[in-house]
Amino acid sequence: MATLIKAFGDKPWKDDELLECAMVVPETSDTATFTFRAPSGAWFDYQPGQFITLDLPTPGGNVQRTYTISSSPSRPLSISVTVKAQPGSVGGRWMIDHLRPGMRLKAYGPAGIFSFVRHEAPKYLFISAGSGVTPLMSMTTWAWDSGEMPDIVFVHAARSPSDIIFRQRLEGMADRVPGLQLRFSVEESDPFRTWHGYRGRLNQIMLGLMAPDYLEREVFCCGPEPFMQAVRDMLVALGFDMEHYHQESFGAPIRNEAEAPVIEDVVPDEDARAEITFAVSGVTAKCHETDTVLAVAKANGLNIPSGCTFGLCGTCKIRKTDGEVHMVHNGGISDEDIEEGYILACCSHPIGAISVEV
Repeated sequence: MATLIKAFGDKPWKDDELLECAMVVPETSDTATFTFRAPSGAWFDYQPGQFITLDLPTPGGNVQRTYTISSSPSRPLSISVTVKAQPGSVGGRWMIDHLRPGMRLKAYGPAGIFSFVRHEAPKYLFISAGSGVTPLMSMTTWAWDSGEMPDIVFVHAARSPSDIIFRQRLEGMADRVPGLQLRFSVEESDPFRTWHGYRGRLNQIMLGLMAPDYLEREVFCCGPEPFMQAVRDMLVALGFDMEHYHQESFGAPIRNEAEAPVIEDVVPDEDARAEITFAVSGVTAKCHETDTVLAVAKANGLNIPSGCTFGLCGTCKIRKTDGEVHMVHNGGISDEDIEEGYILACCSHPIGAISVEV
């Protein structure tokens, strides 16, 4: 091993040296993995889950873009980032269209605190969506290469099966170790291809099936902010201890503990008072924030048709005309309905004073 390291340099890479693109591997129709090496032969030292910033020479001028490292430090002779060309993207689009082996780029880093090596636990729950899979792929590869794969439930959400980044690599690892359990969820199937996995957006019921012991796991989450917000809401509603929740944002990766934002999600307070005005019936009722709109309606003799009572069937959909609610549903209402002011009475908690058309 010492001879091998010597052949590739005896010092770790520093960001005063350019990176040379060594390989480009397509992952999905709009995603590719770019592997870099140090021309000097230096090796790469970082923690799984960290990120790197690339200086990209786009036609409109140089732009700096931050990407989570998708490779693992257990394979130190190269470093990889996996890039998805988001709609309207500049850097990602340039990389996929123009970056080829042999080209060199300025880079900064690695940096970041989103890594499971900082939070040792007997069991982990990885939750990702889209290209948010990249830091979790790095951590999983590190665990695989260590020879001691911990208990990991890996949940990943994608638009369709063909959009699941790293699917074959993950399945290859999961086929060989009992500790890695994969749980994929898609919103739609691929044409002419059978899908036997989970379908629909990740929700409380689905999570309970994917990882029944989720309350006992250290959670790492990465994806678009609306996705992570939904995951946080879901975990809080299920009574998860959020001290064991960690996330990395697409938009602003965190370099150190001082940059870590304080997550101040709205959570119903059992001691906080609330008020619901049922406008059509002319009834105003006092309650607590932990009460549901449906429960308060029934307690005051009002009938809101309902079925499942946990946000799945959509029977109790009503329009909210004023105020804010905390709603964690299981797929019983569409984003369009929510934008138009509709809520599900069975899983909506009033925050302060609200008014509904009942």
